Amino acid sequence: MICIRVSHLRHGIANRPPFPPRKAQAGDAHPPPKTVLLGASRCRRLINRLLPLDTDHIVRTRMNSASPSTSNTWLLLTFLTVFSWGVYGILLHKGQTLMQPVGGAQIPAAILRYKAFLFVGVAYFLVAVLAPLFLLMSKGQAFSGYTSSGAVWSLIAGIAGAIGAFGVLLAFAEGGKPPAVMSIVFAGAPLVNALIGTILHPPAKGWGSVKPQFWIGILLAVTGGFLVARFNPGSPAPAAKPTAGNAPTAKPSQS
Repeated sequence: MICIRVSHLRHGIANRPPFPPRKAQAGDAHPPPKTVLLGASRCRRLINRLLPLDTDHIVRTRMNSASPSTSNTWLLLTFLTVFSWGVYGILLHKGQTLMQPVGGAQIPAAILRYKAFLFVGVAYFLVAVLAPLFLLMSKGQAFSGYTSSGAVWSLIAGIAGAIGAFGVLLAFAEGGKPPAVMSIVFAGAPLVNALIGTILHPPAKGWGSVKPQFWIGILLAVTGGFLVARFNPGSPAPAAKPTAGNAPTAKPSQS
């Protein structure tokens, strides 16, 4: 049983908690609105009569919930991320190669990798430490409200991202070309994300409820990564195997 003030139904406020009725006082021009106690079914029928059909959702939703945004800002930020991560590997490879001083002593490739990754860490500090710290300070939340579990898992996430960035740099050092390396990374990362996320949070209706398009997408992602790595234009051509007809023969020794 719920208590509803009838006058409020016309304004779409049907989810207020019960309240005591106001008593009539002498000299009132209008009597106070009636407060009635209705069952759920009768209440529903009454609301349907008083409210338009297109506002019937008010009965089932909260009035103070935020309306869905029609802005496309999220889409622009998504494309910004796509562009930034897309040029990351190319810029990192270029930075590594330009670490070699012109006309100076040759620096080992391993040292060049570490120097390039050092500046990646500096960039992370500027963007991922100072920027959010400034925003938190402006809202007065910079030095309070942290939890140990949230801090630990966020730190683990940062370590995983740093290891991934360093792995990209090592792949370049071992001869991987930016188009091939980054194509495999961006094809494989969503695959790992989907698999681990599904394992940690299994479908509510069981694995049998997973649509076949999910498994087809995984197969296509693996196939795409293999094709990019196998037929990369920058990869050296495989050495031709000698045939039996032109196999070299040993020269007879002269006595």
